[in-house]
Amino acid sequence: MQLRESLTLATARLTAQQVPSPRMNAELLIRFTLDCDRAYLYAHPERVLTPDETRRYDEAIARRATGVPAQYITGHQEFWGLDLIVSPAVLIPRPETEHVVETVLELILGNDPKESQRPMMGMPTPHVRIADVGTGSGAIALALAKEFPQAEIHATDISAEAIDVAQANAARHELTARINFHHTDLLTGLPLGEFDFVVSNPPYVGESEEDQVQLEVRKFEPRGAVFAGPTGLEVISRLLPQAHETLRPGGWLVFEISGTIANGVQRLLSGWADVKITNDLQGIARVARARK
Repeated sequence: MQLRESLTLATARLTAQQVPSPRMNAELLIRFTLDCDRAYLYAHPERVLTPDETRRYDEAIARRATGVPAQYITGHQEFWGLDLIVSPAVLIPRPETEHVVETVLELILGNDPKESQRPMMGMPTPHVRIADVGTGSGAIALALAKEFPQAEIHATDISAEAIDVAQANAARHELTARINFHHTDLLTGLPLGEFDFVVSNPPYVGESEEDQVQLEVRKFEPRGAVFAGPTGLEVISRLLPQAHETLRPGGWLVFEISGTIANGVQRLLSGWADVKITNDLQGIARVARARK
């Protein structure tokens, strides 16, 4: 069967199963199957798939049709320009979480990172100590290590399987020596009063909101990385006092939130300085920052 015909049939199958963006998913999975880029698909529509390629593509489409996220099928997701390994042991990194990285850059560089001049090649970068809580795939920790070569970064996760994935990503990007991984709950065991930043994408969805969460997220992504408890504030309410103890005076806490819990987060941060909630590109509250 030709490549164009395979794509057409796969798109129709995903459409029938109400998979979002069926054509994009069909293309992504055939690129994964053939190990090629998007340009190749359009340059060689008449290319005939081998029996083995057809079998593997059919299997990938069948899994996607049941709701399995494409990232878990391919084992990869891009974040901050980094190709990351992902598995069902970790939350799939999302573009919204890049706002956490942008906020840290803004605080360190003193400007909006989209408008500021990044340190030029050969110029020194700030030496800061950063703790990434609930690192998952390591997305935030690796992005910050990429931006700040002089930073000392500690990444924690309560899941040993997630730590394994994050360490694999650090090794792939040659950042193993730059990031210290800790299998622990939140900030337990880390030095007190020594960090410039505590950053996190914690679980923040309330169990009462479960019906509003995408089915594939509820069904396939690690529940403990999505749901915090009845209200969505349970993990954050434990993180804040630990972060306050771990930060040096003047240090910053930066973490991802949702619009649903924004008011609750404001209340929990009432004892902190310079509290600010930033919206994402859709106008939804996405990042909270506060200074000790």
